[in-house]
Amino acid sequence: MRLPIYMDNHATTPVDPRVLEAMLPYFTQTFGNAASRTHVFGQEAAAAVERARKQIACLINASPQEIVFTSGATESDNLAIKGLARMHRQEGKPGSHIVTLPTEHKAVLDSCSRLEKEGFEVSYVPVGADGLVDFGELESAINERTILISVMAANNEIGVLQPIREIGELCHERGVLFHSDAVQAIGKIPVDAQAMNVDLISITAHKIYGPKGVGALYVRDGKPEVRLAPLIDGGGHELGMRSGTLNVPGIVGLGKACELCMEEMAEESRRLITLRDRLKDGIQSRLEGVRVNGSMERRLPQNLNLSFDGVEGEALLTGLDGVAVSSGAACRSLASESSYVLRALGMSEDRAQSSIRFGLGRFNNQEEVDYVIDRVVETVKGLREFSEFTLPSAEA
Repeated sequence: MRLPIYMDNHATTPVDPRVLEAMLPYFTQTFGNAASRTHVFGQEAAAAVERARKQIACLINASPQEIVFTSGATESDNLAIKGLARMHRQEGKPGSHIVTLPTEHKAVLDSCSRLEKEGFEVSYVPVGADGLVDFGELESAINERTILISVMAANNEIGVLQPIREIGELCHERGVLFHSDAVQAIGKIPVDAQAMNVDLISITAHKIYGPKGVGALYVRDGKPEVRLAPLIDGGGHELGMRSGTLNVPGIVGLGKACELCMEEMAEESRRLITLRDRLKDGIQSRLEGVRVNGSMERRLPQNLNLSFDGVEGEALLTGLDGVAVSSGAACRSLASESSYVLRALGMSEDRAQSSIRFGLGRFNNQEEVDYVIDRVVETVKGLREFSEFTLPSAEA
């Protein structure tokens, strides 16, 4: 076992060596611009892009022409939400209402906030203490002006899996388009665009052992019709939805990463569930006052979010020298406030501040899990002794 140990795979993942191997020729040998179709260099690059498009589409049961390449999930979320809303307005269609959850990624929440400044109305449907949306409240939030619902498939902090299939059915019954940020779910659990009735799906490479700086947006081609106003103009690439020279090595890496997930997801998920449960049980069996945040039944295989009574989360992170975990999403890691996701669950500030996210991944093993258990137990006990914290009695 080598230190440090990386267990922050929700923030990013290392590039799988097989992905890197597939990418390398497109930096120095097959380096053409995929839009330069008049010579072999461009033709080979274009062929690689189309192969990747098929690999991604295969993973989510889509058609290759429904895959639009972007710089990553943040751009995909922005293009899906802003692009749909602005196209709706440009075409003079009725409706200016969007529905989402307060536990969404900031790329969704900030996009909605921007649209509110442009005159769109946004409803934020609350979640329960388990992190799951109240389906009845979601249905009640839809009105005659609603054009889009955006709900992430798997939460990036607490790993909770929302009922995407049921939400998709509701959306299509009510004539509303449905977007899902599926960044944490893709490659970890089955995501089927058709069976789930999703119209727009955000994808990124660096959460599935691919490179940073490349992603995709699934845009349904057919009924219901999905039309997006581009965020970036200049050349009309990607069917006019996303102009710019394609990142061919990155796209090849994303495609290969999706192919590997397609082949290995079932076995990898089973292995990660075993490691995650070993981590949870090992910590809870040796420490009192440790609680799981979010539903344990509807959860990503590799996610564990725990709160430690009487311990400041940042102090625990500092004490776990040699172990890379986090107190929440990377997009807010520099902020001093507690997780907005945990607060949306109705959690107290103290409990939210005492929470740690463990993100297991493809390259973690049992020896590392056992080491992390020992380090967490040792560090929490030390911090509690230093602060003279006493757990409340069972009678109290």
